[in-house]
Amino acid sequence: MTLKPSAGDASELEWCKSSYSNSNERDDCIEVATTRNTIHIRDSKNPGGPQLRLQPSAWADFVAYAADQG
Repeated sequence: MTLKPSAGDASELEWCKSSYSNSNERDDCIEVATTRNTIHIRDSKNPGGPQLRLQPSAWADFVAYAADQG
């Protein structure tokens, strides 16, 4: 996992917001972009700010954990 400013290749990523996000509030969610080797996560309120980058296996573990919590 890395946490660093989104400078560089971040502008080339295709960011997606959760379908559970309230469409009336554009700044209330995280955004996710995927590449073959990395899952990029950022705060939709600060798209130019820091990103969290995870290995796909770590993202899958997080999603499985989150699904069990809901």
